[in-house]
Order: sequence, then structure tokens, then C-alpha cells
Amino acid sequence: MSSTAETRTDQLLTTGEAARLLGSSRQHVVDLCVAGDLPFLSVGKHRRLRREDVEEVRARTTRSNRADRRSRWLNIAVAGKLVRDPHAVLGRARTNLARLQGLHPRGRGATWLSEWEKLLDGPIDDVLDVLTSQTPRSRELRANSPFAGVLSSEEREQALLAFQSYRQSRV
Repeated sequence: MSSTAETRTDQLLTTGEAARLLGSSRQHVVDLCVAGDLPFLSVGKHRRLRREDVEEVRARTTRSNRADRRSRWLNIAVAGKLVRDPHAVLGRARTNLARLQGLHPRGRGATWLSEWEKLLDGPIDDVLDVLTSQTPRSRELRANSPFAGVLSSEEREQALLAFQSYRQSRV
């Protein structure tokens, strides 16, 4: 085998290896492939991804910007309400989710909403992890959140003021 072929083979990753590099689930990597956001090669029944493509996706999704941090602060406030009243907060999220799924029956948004559906039916700890985590997957899920309206206007404003105050204290 030539060194060029060996190099190409060495650069191919399984979906599990790509998931570890991205800090996400293997299913998330598969979803990226299906959505066309991550090119792949088929080797038999298996997907193989070029390391270069995975690194490009990682570079695009791992940088946290101000909007991501602001969103996370708001979702930490949502997590606080979820801990205090899981029945009401999850009920609101499920109602919102059903409405959103009707508006977005296909595409990337539908994929994230499907993930939310699974999360809302699972352990609350998993929902809390997504609401508060800094992983790329959590940021994507929060960008398609079914938790609109969980915080009152006053609670939302308080969380945003706390975020702004914290940011200014770090400058």
C-alpha cells in the first residue's frame, strides 16, 4: 500500500471517533451526515468521515460566542424553574414542542426537535444537562428550544441583567 493510501485511510474516522472529537453523541454525528452538514463515505454499511471534515465542523461549532453564553444563562434560569416545578415546565415544553414540530416537519430543525422530544420523555437530569452544558450539541439544542415562555418577563430580564453584570465585571 502506498503512503498516500495509508494517509487517506488513517484520516478516515468512524462515527464514534468523530463523536468523541466533536464532544457529541454518535447519533448527532449520523444526523449531521444525513442532513448533509458532514460529508461521509460509505464503506459497506458503515459511514466513514474524513478527519479534516470533522475538524472543520468542530471549529465551526466549538467556539462559544456572546449569544451562546447569553442563551446559556437564560437556560440556566429555565433549569432552576425546572428543578422547582418539573411538571409545569415540562408540560409547557411539550406543548411548545408539538407546535414547533407542526411548523418544522422536516430539515435540521425537525431533527433537533425530535431530540428534544426524546429528552423530554427521559430523565430530567438529561434535560438539565442540555440546558446548562457548553457542548456544541447542547448549544444546537438550545437554539431550537421548546422552553419559550417558561420564564416570566421579569425572570428573563433578571437573568439578562445578571449576565450583563457578570460580563462587565470580567472586563
